[in-house]
Amino acid sequence: MFKKILIANRGEIALRIIRACKELGIQTVAVYSEPDIESLHVQLADEAICIGKAPSSESYLKIDRIISAAEIADADAIHPGYGFLAENAHFADVCASCNIKFIGPPANAIRLMGDKNSARECARKAGVPVSPGSDGTVDTEAEALKIAKKIGFPVMIKAVAGGGGRGMRIATDEATLINGYHSARHEAEKAFGNAAVYIEKFIVNPHHIEFQVFGDEHGRIVHLGERDCSLQRRNQKIVEECPSPLMRQELRDIMGNASIRLAETVGYANAGTMEFLVDDDGNFYFMEMNTRIQVEHPITEEVYGCDLVKQQIQVATGEHLSEHVINAKPRHHAIECRINAEDPERNFMPCPGLIELYYAPGGRGVRIDSHAYAGYPIPPNYDSMIAKVITTASTRKACIARMSRSLNEYMITGVKTTIPFQQQIMQNADFLAGKYNTGFVEKLLQAGR
Repeated sequence: MFKKILIANRGEIALRIIRACKELGIQTVAVYSEPDIESLHVQLADEAICIGKAPSSESYLKIDRIISAAEIADADAIHPGYGFLAENAHFADVCASCNIKFIGPPANAIRLMGDKNSARECARKAGVPVSPGSDGTVDTEAEALKIAKKIGFPVMIKAVAGGGGRGMRIATDEATLINGYHSARHEAEKAFGNAAVYIEKFIVNPHHIEFQVFGDEHGRIVHLGERDCSLQRRNQKIVEECPSPLMRQELRDIMGNASIRLAETVGYANAGTMEFLVDDDGNFYFMEMNTRIQVEHPITEEVYGCDLVKQQIQVATGEHLSEHVINAKPRHHAIECRINAEDPERNFMPCPGLIELYYAPGGRGVRIDSHAYAGYPIPPNYDSMIAKVITTASTRKACIARMSRSLNEYMITGVKTTIPFQQQIMQNADFLAGKYNTGFVEKLLQAGR
């Protein structure tokens, strides 16, 4: 087992990793930017090292500074969390060259599956359905127009690197394609340092279903069911649930086996997520793979009764997948709401600032993953998510009721949050009936205007 792990991240995921390490008896090292000095992960880690100024390009994305911090602290492993360098194959290579274990998949698997274009090609070879689109990256505006006309509008322009909804644009005609092509490239270059994009057919209002896969370094790969991530705004997830109200066991088995087959094709190990678009008839298309732990991993943990972050660490030491994970079965229903410091009444404008009062909900079946507290200054430099509320119950109906109660109980003052909007979702008749897709949130917003 590792003696000391450096967490190359911030916020709630850094705190989540620290807690898993403490339960495994592993010492932790936090890295932080100057405005994050008051963050909980800095306070709760065994050691903390400042790695730069506020911009992530000057701190959390600085590979040399993170490696230097790990060497100074004598850490023998680095956990990247999600975002920042989590899906950076070069970072994984640098860790290996410095004899520091990267807690994640092999660098080659990150390259193959982290690049969405090559991931689609791997899916084709593994016999996993993909939506129609370009055969590779699209390097010119003229080429983009040619492909879009061939497969038919609407189309989706997508960055080959990164995730989180950045570098993605929907085009419904030639004019929006030209504008979207250039804006997607610009955003991708700024966010990921890679402007490359590809084009695929846009499936109108599908269900966004993802499968949790997990592999060890001995070739064993399993899946732990699906999560429904269809409740999104501008490709940013708002609410997720497990299992999906759309799924039936036959489709779950088919998609789960396809996910395992694709992971095996690229020699995958550690935690990963296969993302699919599913239509109302049960046809599914591979979209991309996230080669890291997901923001929404807690709902899988609650339903399947396992600790995915601990398993990440254990697998990285060379251990076999736990029998507890291999034989895990769904036992409950779980829902996660991402609490963002945003104002729903002002087009979800980010609301950084000082949290004055903070009271988190509790009680049976309620889990809060958060780095926020009363007196915490939310910096304007990073993602606006400040907490995740996860509720678990024996039925979907009971789980929704528990989430509704929890959101009503959650008190955060000093900044605006998305809690009122998520309360609205929990009370919506279509959501209660499980009748929603990726167009649900926009429809709900339009109805309220």
